[in-house]
Amino acid sequence: MKAGQLDAIERLYRRRVPPDKVLSPELARTMCQITLDIRRPIAVVLTRKGQMQEIVVGTDLTLSPATLARFRAGVQSLRGLRVIRTQLHDQPINQELLTDLAYLRLDLIGVLSVDSDGLPGNLYLAHLLPPNGTGQLFNVLKTTAFHQSPVVFDVFIEELEAGLQRVRGHATKEGVASALLVSASSMSRAEQEDRLGELAELAASAGISVIDRLTQRTTGGHQRYLLGRGKLKDVLIQTLHRGADMVIFDQTLSPAQSRAISEVTDIPVIDRTQLILDIFAKRAHSREGKVQVELAQLRYLLPRLSGKGADLSRLGGGIGTRGPGEAKLETDRRRIRERIAHLEQDLRQFARHQDQRRARRNRHGMPVLSLVGYTNAGKSTLLNVLSKSHVSAQDRMFETLDTTSRRLRFPRDRQVIVTDTVGFIRDLPQELLGAFRTTLEELREADLLVHVVDAGAADIDVQISAVVTILRDLNLDALPRTLVFNKCDRLPPDEAALLCRRYGAVGISAIHPDTLHPLLRHLEQQLTLLVPDTGMPAVKGPDVLVLASGG
Repeated sequence: MKAGQLDAIERLYRRRVPPDKVLSPELARTMCQITLDIRRPIAVVLTRKGQMQEIVVGTDLTLSPATLARFRAGVQSLRGLRVIRTQLHDQPINQELLTDLAYLRLDLIGVLSVDSDGLPGNLYLAHLLPPNGTGQLFNVLKTTAFHQSPVVFDVFIEELEAGLQRVRGHATKEGVASALLVSASSMSRAEQEDRLGELAELAASAGISVIDRLTQRTTGGHQRYLLGRGKLKDVLIQTLHRGADMVIFDQTLSPAQSRAISEVTDIPVIDRTQLILDIFAKRAHSREGKVQVELAQLRYLLPRLSGKGADLSRLGGGIGTRGPGEAKLETDRRRIRERIAHLEQDLRQFARHQDQRRARRNRHGMPVLSLVGYTNAGKSTLLNVLSKSHVSAQDRMFETLDTTSRRLRFPRDRQVIVTDTVGFIRDLPQELLGAFRTTLEELREADLLVHVVDAGAADIDVQISAVVTILRDLNLDALPRTLVFNKCDRLPPDEAALLCRRYGAVGISAIHPDTLHPLLRHLEQQLTLLVPDTGMPAVKGPDVLVLASGG
């Protein structure tokens, strides 16, 4: 463009639009004259006060990072900006502009046609609608000549925000966060749906309502956004359209992908690892459990510590600030590293205490049975029934985080220690595996691992394989194991018996104590072979409990 044309465009920044006008007649005429002169469309980005925020030349509607950072938009809120663009041909708003309207959460988007004399022609306007049952995302207003536009902007935006406020108030009253689940990988659609089913269970365990699930098959994954940019736009628009509060990816986002996605949206976007970390943070009750969870969170957060302040607050814990400066960023990183070192020291102290407890236990000569298995397989319920304990055992994933040990007396009057540990899951985040290594080291002292499996699970082989893989990673795969299929009452008796024969497992239902007698006899036989009874006197005490045998 020529210098004079650039000067004319720059002078538009001095213009102001009255609060009740979508676009003032003077600004409209000037924009049309410039468009006719440069033969290219121009778009003005206006605030609700009528001030000029940006001017975009060309057909691509892109807002600067500074504007996006200053004017944020949420699921039930608009960005506070409207865009009016000129065009040389008299055509209605196209789908691309409507997509930008939804994606950017604009107050209003408009197209102003330019006639052959460089004067304003027809005005085409569209705006978003609050989430509704009809599925309609936006409303395209009736075409009018620019000078006959019926829209009184300040009244219009007040009514639109009031509608959004009603939706926001309803969602707040319900008090349940909602999410859209996304899977993008080279897996088959069936595998992706299976994983999203498990992700939905994790979301429910975290108190999140799942609105919808989306899948996309990718060959190698898109390096920048995991999804393609266009598909990511569709996901974010669907999130806004359905009134969801966040997007949860089944795949773990790299630090670069997390930063790139956060730059293009204000909607919270988390991955599977963050969701599991959040569940662990809610469920940790003991001092040791809280230390391990915080350590895992900080290890996950450290490489992602950059950019927006929102990134620093998603995992909570009070670490980090909103300052984007490099010096401040380095200060935050140093604080996190110092905190990690302090937490690791605490874990070493916990490990020494565990060694002391194990030494006392070994002096009494009591064998140790450790319950392991996929999360929500029923390990805590089994522990409660075996030892008449009252450990929390709700039907949700990762209910148990802290190691629990109880005494059990077999019918032949031999005592053993039964321990229950955190459940496993496929692709267990490495941050959690590392942080909970101290707790899982308790398994190393076990004489026999009791691998509990949900007999009603649709993916039994996957769950068994996930547990075996984690045991191998912990160098515990050489320990003797007994396979136990729990929840057999949910299957027809013949099917449960066939399943147990196929896997060489013992079938039980932990909520029906009368089904446990074969398991008790089997465990007692196994321990007799592995740890012969030395004849040492049993340790008496109020916590020595008996499960009487009826067999």
